[in-house]
Amino acid sequence: MHHSALLNVMIAAARKTARALKRDFGELEKLQVSLKGPANFVSSADRRAEETLFQELSRARPGYGFLGEEGGHRAGADTSHRWIVDPLDGTTNFLHGIPQFAIAIALEREGAVIAGLVYNPASEEMFIAEKGKGAFMNEQRIRVAGRKRLADAVIACGLPHIGRGDLVLARQETGAMQEQVAGLRRFGAAALDLAWVAAGRLDGYWERDIKPWDMAAGFILVREAGGYISDCDGGDDMFAKGHVIAGNEAIQKELLAVLKAAGKV
Repeated sequence: MHHSALLNVMIAAARKTARALKRDFGELEKLQVSLKGPANFVSSADRRAEETLFQELSRARPGYGFLGEEGGHRAGADTSHRWIVDPLDGTTNFLHGIPQFAIAIALEREGAVIAGLVYNPASEEMFIAEKGKGAFMNEQRIRVAGRKRLADAVIACGLPHIGRGDLVLARQETGAMQEQVAGLRRFGAAALDLAWVAAGRLDGYWERDIKPWDMAAGFILVREAGGYISDCDGGDDMFAKGHVIAGNEAIQKELLAVLKAAGKV
């Protein structure tokens, strides 16, 4: 498959970063006997991965801005372009040796996401999308699932944990959703959840209290795979509000209705 120069840059940066992450993931097993060791090790791996992405992307596109989970915003001379990067989405999974984590890279132009990549080094699955050119996984075109009823749907979600998020609202929403869907899943990596919606593995997904780097790449994957994505109020302010809901047109609307009703309980 022929990729654009832009996607080639993103793919090369992800693959270089992945080599170190795969090595670090293999080393984690030796550290699990220590309570302090694994967390410190993963934190260092996260920072190293982001710095690799920054160096590789900056070398190919000098002057672009950069927003990363670890280093925050780094201004660039080119104010119309900005990379939005999560070097290790699914950190807790990674820490526990669960092979559900990803590198996520998105490019924003004039405030709009125009390209995205989500790569799981453990499974070697790479999801890519560019505005107007469709979405792909390992060179194969992907589309959102075609199911129309929540009763037939498998839905992924995020769950707040200690010290983070609105636990009461989460219980209301998941309780309401359990009464409507065929299955509810929590995988622990937002970028991959969105990629799996794009690939039709999941019928829908919602999560609150997440950051732009968690969803920017997945956002364009879902859109380019024919899906619908919004904030949990039905608008387009996902990055500012920090919540997201995605699926095909019918499922996204149904999820939105369930969440709105649950929030009034």
